[in-house]
Amino acid sequence: MSRVAIVVGAGPAGLTAAHELLQRSDVRPIVIESDSRVGGISKTINYRGNRMDLGGHRFFSKSDWVMSWWQSLLPIAAGQSDASPAGTLSLAYQGQSRQLATPHPVDAARGDRVMLVRSRLSRIFYRRSFFDYPLTLNRTTLGNLGATYAAAVGASYLKARLAPRSPEVTLEDFLVNRFGDKLYRTFFKDYTEKVWGVPCAAISAEWGAQRIKGLSVTKALRHALAKPFRPTSDTAQKGTETSLIERFLYPKLGPGQMWEEAAERVAASGGAVFLSHRVVGLQRSGTRVEAVDVRDEATGEVRRIACDYLISTMPVKELTGLLQPGDGRVTEIAGALPYRDFMTAGVLVRRMRGTGTTSTSNGMPPDNWIYIQEPDVKLGRLQVFNNWSPALVADPDTIWLGLEYFCTEDDELWSMADGRFVDFAAEELAKIGLVDPNDVLDGTVVRVRKAYPAYFGAYSEMHHVRAWLDQLANVFPVGRNGMHRYNNQDHSMLAAKAAVDCIIAGSTDKTSLWSVNVEDEYHEDSAVVRNSQRTREAA
Repeated sequence: MSRVAIVVGAGPAGLTAAHELLQRSDVRPIVIESDSRVGGISKTINYRGNRMDLGGHRFFSKSDWVMSWWQSLLPIAAGQSDASPAGTLSLAYQGQSRQLATPHPVDAARGDRVMLVRSRLSRIFYRRSFFDYPLTLNRTTLGNLGATYAAAVGASYLKARLAPRSPEVTLEDFLVNRFGDKLYRTFFKDYTEKVWGVPCAAISAEWGAQRIKGLSVTKALRHALAKPFRPTSDTAQKGTETSLIERFLYPKLGPGQMWEEAAERVAASGGAVFLSHRVVGLQRSGTRVEAVDVRDEATGEVRRIACDYLISTMPVKELTGLLQPGDGRVTEIAGALPYRDFMTAGVLVRRMRGTGTTSTSNGMPPDNWIYIQEPDVKLGRLQVFNNWSPALVADPDTIWLGLEYFCTEDDELWSMADGRFVDFAAEELAKIGLVDPNDVLDGTVVRVRKAYPAYFGAYSEMHHVRAWLDQLANVFPVGRNGMHRYNNQDHSMLAAKAAVDCIIAGSTDKTSLWSVNVEDEYHEDSAVVRNSQRTREAA
């Protein structure tokens, strides 16, 4: 391999790019990761045999390429509800049903290196009651709210449909137009402001377009009414909004297992993955990066590595700082881009209470996660790791919970000592009636810096930074932090694939990278449409 690509970051985007370069080109990837493990925010934390998923990662995508890519690394376990013994998954796409086969048969030799097919359930906990999520105006919702309040919700929704806010500038505008002012203030406002730390009126509507563009009360109701008539074997769910999917794939040992497998394959195919190494300098000549300075975090040694390409998943503000634009405006905007940090308290309990669950002796709810809307606690979301994969829990008679908190680095939450934070999290669970403090057995804390690129403040001028980065011929920003976009992991992978496509084609046009967007048609979908149109025109 005569050419070298430095890939900064060993998360989904970085490892996808490295893997694709090795499979499809003569470019050798060298992956530089500052953490001691791969996966980025998709890594799995192992605490005394209990595994934590940071944020909850459903392996679901409307892209057949992504679904097939995942299965090529971790096939579906035999005996799963819609998987054959050969490890294939039936997918319906573009009106045609077919099998996506994996190259590795599922057998005893693969052991735990498999994917599970999981049912998805998440609910809202508000007023010490459970509401369906996505929110629908069904019997449960109406019963929990009461007739008078429910009537006000209906009237508010009707008003929003008849006279929507225009122009739709802020996230508040976006949510009110889709759910009505009453539902927005009841179920969305406080939670969203808990997540981001700023008012919804200060957040760009683009965040809603990025994450929940296709979701509305009407679509949620239509989805619920059609549920009895949908085939249970359609894991692809092509016609379903992402927020409404009911089944997904999941690595048996957590999301990090996928990226550990990817890293192994990159190394085995001639690439390199350096953990606990940090990029501390970029040597640029005009519009090209010619070398990267890398520091070994263990020894402090810095070495310079020449490169032909740079694929970066590091935060935009850090990348721009190392590139030294010479344009004061670009430097100022990039340096002020906002982020939200994230903490998870892993809490092990004997049993839960107040869940209304009778199917388990210890009161474990059936949810993958629960949105905590209660304004009297700081807890944002509660994961039940047992329901992601039983293999995440060391003792099946216990319940392994992830309590998610959204914060800013060095604020009161972030600065709490680990032991105090575990106690604080357990106290909040007890306060809302979900556990008895005497049933708490153990706990740990994980902090994630810059987990969520935010859509307010300097973000409104991010297009200036993008325009400057796009001028750099051999620099390809990908991934959530690399593009300052709140991507899911499949969208990060698609952006990485687009970067590799550019490298192979010798193109410096980065438009395809930035075109990957949540709920938009993916590149392959758009290509199918364009090809169909050309065929009709030719005929």
